[in-house]
Amino acid sequence: ADESSGYESESAGGERAAAAAGGSRGRQRRARTAFTSEQVCRLEKTFQRQKYLGASERRKLAAALQLSEIQIKTWFQNRRMKLKRQI
Repeated sequence: ADESSGYESESAGGERAAAAAGGSRGRQRRARTAFTSEQVCRLEKTFQRQKYLGASERRKLAAALQLSEIQIKTWFQNRRMKLKRQI
């Protein structure tokens, strides 16, 4: 029953803070994805039709937009949170 919240090494917050402040310890953060206007337009149109994507739909959209499935998944998660804040 050794469950985690999904954050790697929750107790290593100081190390992550040091890395974020320019320290050499810890993993480098991924650069923020700069979506093109065409990608955003297609993502928004898809989001208007359906708020949640299944695995096969996510795979197809990722291939069509030349993005990773994780980028698609994260975009949809963030977009749902944006919608929730607006409501």
